[in-house]
Amino acid sequence: MLRVGTWNLENLFRSGVAGGPSSQQVYEAKLAALAETIGRLAPDVLAVQEVGTPAALDDLVARVGGEWHVRTADPDGRGIRVGVMSRLPFLGVEQIVAFPRGWRPVHLDDSDTLHSAMGRAALHVRVRVGGRVVDVISCHWKSKLLTFPGGRFSTDDEQERARFAGYALLRRSCEAVTVRAAVSQLLAGVDPAVVVAGDLNDEADAATTQMLHGPPGSEIGTGGYDQADGGDGQRLWNLAARIPEAQRFSRVYRGRRELIDHILVSHDLVTLVDDGAVTTDGSGPSPSITDDPKARRDKPGSDHRPVVATVTL
Repeated sequence: MLRVGTWNLENLFRSGVAGGPSSQQVYEAKLAALAETIGRLAPDVLAVQEVGTPAALDDLVARVGGEWHVRTADPDGRGIRVGVMSRLPFLGVEQIVAFPRGWRPVHLDDSDTLHSAMGRAALHVRVRVGGRVVDVISCHWKSKLLTFPGGRFSTDDEQERARFAGYALLRRSCEAVTVRAAVSQLLAGVDPAVVVAGDLNDEADAATTQMLHGPPGSEIGTGGYDQADGGDGQRLWNLAARIPEAQRFSRVYRGRRELIDHILVSHDLVTLVDDGAVTTDGSGPSPSITDDPKARRDKPGSDHRPVVATVTL
């Protein structure tokens, strides 16, 4: 059995660091809340996002207790990064950052700068579960919460709002194309078992999320799901449909429930995940957030719910 999950830890910085908690006491309360949830959910492999200083993730792992293997990717311009904490040893670790061949550099803001790599690297790790090798990719795509020039989180210029929403969507598209290219390479291997887990910052039906699926058809809940198909070897399946309906959200934005954190798996794994074997109900009540991420600087826990799936290997 493999318990695999994803969780945006919401600005996991040590106190005394820019963007971190205002005091050590506040920091300790955050660690305690996160560690209690992780301990209760008991994942074997957990993809994590919004890790600030790697030392803060080390502090969290120590709070959870037991033996963990931990790796993080390089930070973005904001100083956050993705990572993976695993009870299973890593057989290999690599970053995914450069746009794939055929995807040209693009403009992602009002500047003349062309971008040819993800702003926030994804992290690919390989583990062994019994006799099976499993590839896990942790990723965190561009937020739907827009940032405008000068670090503003709001604007009353509607042309500017539309323009930066377009930039954000283009950035998520670039990230989707890049991760999907890495997945396609993995699925071309022998007997592949692939998991993509992370904060995709959009819901299951969004075009960027669906770019990860690969060939259309055979989605969970459709007539073709349990029919063998030539495209199955290159498909990923989103496990959102396996989450009990009442739990099918990972964040509350202005009072609206959204499922923006996802776990997608390859063909051999999707048949090993039963209905109800995926949960987001592990961290207690979910706060409703606004467009100002600074408002939660000293809040414990996270503004995201963890998503955890049980794969019966």
